[in-house]
Amino acid sequence: MLANTLYLTFHGIGAPIVPPAEGELRYFVTEEVFRRTIAGLDDLEAKTGVEAHVTFDDGNLSDYDVALPVLADHGRSGIFFVLAGRIGQKGYLSAAQIRDIAAAGMTVGSHGHDHVDWRSLDEAGYRRELVDARRKIEDVLGAPVAYASIPFGGFDRSVLRRLKAERYDRVFTSSTGLAYRDVWFCPRRSLTETFDPRSGLLPLARPGAKARGLAYRIARRLRYRW
Repeated sequence: MLANTLYLTFHGIGAPIVPPAEGELRYFVTEEVFRRTIAGLDDLEAKTGVEAHVTFDDGNLSDYDVALPVLADHGRSGIFFVLAGRIGQKGYLSAAQIRDIAAAGMTVGSHGHDHVDWRSLDEAGYRRELVDARRKIEDVLGAPVAYASIPFGGFDRSVLRRLKAERYDRVFTSSTGLAYRDVWFCPRRSLTETFDPRSGLLPLARPGAKARGLAYRIARRLRYRW
């Protein structure tokens, strides 16, 4: 079966409140681009037969101020991946806002603790990023956290093996291609400042993209053996 699920990833919406790290500004889109993208998902699904889903990385305040009400307006859910070490900091979600997001029917997952490359961690680092961060978010939610999003989309066999060992139900990356519904490894498409939803959405879900999604899945399974 060909790949049939598109995951779009947003980082920040509108102007950043705090200066982003080098290279991250390109991942902030305007409110208009975000609104048009969400408004176009129903049409995309009807034309392509692909399921479209929306995810958010980093826990920026725009997740609450902009994304949450727009998703509600369009009857859509989202997955919000929070950085545990930034909860309550200027420009990022507070504990109460994270609980509000979950109460609105959204899913909250872990993006780790400090937004570092998980491929370079020692044992203490893995514990902080994969275990301690998850527990901190669970303490905020008062509920289990089952999903993880890998910072920078950077992973290798060791990272995937450790995520499996920690029993995360699903793992999301920034890898190329469409995904499959309810599988453990979920590639996503990160949208950048130059994305135009009027011309850019449909190519992400055309038949060629579905076939490539299958090919990418086979190649990753062989290479990383998750």
